[in-house]
Amino acid sequence: MTDMATGGFQERYYSSADGLTLYARDYQPEGAATAGRLPVICLPGLTRNSRDFHPLALLLRRDETAPRRVITLDSRGRGNSAWDENKANYNLAVETADVIAACAAFGVERAIFIGTSRGGLILHLIAATRPDLLEAVILNDIGPVIEAGGLALIRDYLNSGRKPADWKEATDTLQENHGASFTALAEEDWREMAFAIYRDIGGKPAADFDPAIAEALRSIDFSQPLPDLWEQFENLSRLPLMLIRGENSPLLSRETVEEMARRHAGLILQTAGGQGHAPLLHLGNIPTAIRAFVSGCR
Repeated sequence: MTDMATGGFQERYYSSADGLTLYARDYQPEGAATAGRLPVICLPGLTRNSRDFHPLALLLRRDETAPRRVITLDSRGRGNSAWDENKANYNLAVETADVIAACAAFGVERAIFIGTSRGGLILHLIAATRPDLLEAVILNDIGPVIEAGGLALIRDYLNSGRKPADWKEATDTLQENHGASFTALAEEDWREMAFAIYRDIGGKPAADFDPAIAEALRSIDFSQPLPDLWEQFENLSRLPLMLIRGENSPLLSRETVEEMARRHAGLILQTAGGQGHAPLLHLGNIPTAIRAFVSGCR
């Protein structure tokens, strides 16, 4: 296994408003190195976890000129956070409250937020309910409109029932399923993706989320239009905003990106070449773009 899951952070636990024990990684530069700079808080996708952000968090924490504290969260039912007995609580409103609870637990009054996929949807809700928390926002392959076809692909993949027998099979399966849209990834990138997605149990990979989260996607009626978040996006339009879109993303359309740019004149758009949904943030030109965006924030 690589060092994707180890080093450079403190493991932190906190309680949600309804008493669930939730997990975070806290990447803190030593001493007073941050010099009053605001932290960066990272929110993962639907079934993903804090490990997705490990390379990027180390990069921002170790920045030679402007190091930042970085906090990466495991949403309830994912990673090291507790599973919820009430499966109905796996929804955006509850998970938004969990992020607000994390900010309170870690003494964060304002931050730069990065939201991948579902994490970006949560940021739309925070912008509508607690805009005081947001200094700036980076949305990773997500916007106010989700393409139904892309979400159906995620539903089918997550509910396929295939369980890899070992780490090689886990890596090979990821390449088989996503290789066509993630042409930029090298062999080591696929291995790191596997270690980010799966939990190691006795030397074997296991899905690192409550299966109820994937099961809930089966109840979506794709014959009906999915709800949009344009009203909430208007609150993001008043903030510094970067949008990262995977070149081959099936979830975020070019039409939605164009409308986001029309509604937010200052939107900074970055395309993750050779990547689908959702882009790995430590590859290609994306880390440089994120560092530049973050450096412009207080």
